[in-house]
Amino acid sequence: MDHNRLNAYHIMWLFVFFDLPTNTKKERKEAARFRKDLIRDGFTMMQYSVYIRHCASKESGEVHAKRIKSCIPDKGQVSILRITDKQYSDIMNYWGVKEKPLAEGPKQLEIF
Repeated sequence: MDHNRLNAYHIMWLFVFFDLPTNTKKERKEAARFRKDLIRDGFTMMQYSVYIRHCASKESGEVHAKRIKSCIPDKGQVSILRITDKQYSDIMNYWGVKEKPLAEGPKQLEIF
């Protein structure tokens, strides 16, 4: 059995997409808190309202998705997408008109 192929389908990436209101001081504070919560939980900003996180397994992804759900602000929209490492490897990133290769994923094993 090819373990690399199996791992490519077992390892997950979580994407968090959100559109939060920032009209009032309270809404801006809640939006900033949400972003900080994502960063504290190991997410990286991919775009301003798109954060990603590598998860060693589907179970780990579920744990982090539950954490996100627990800190969603009262207003706005938050979407969570789970994809496999294999699916993520097909991403095409462009900065201007130039394609930028995908950053290599973590090589260390997460233990949580």
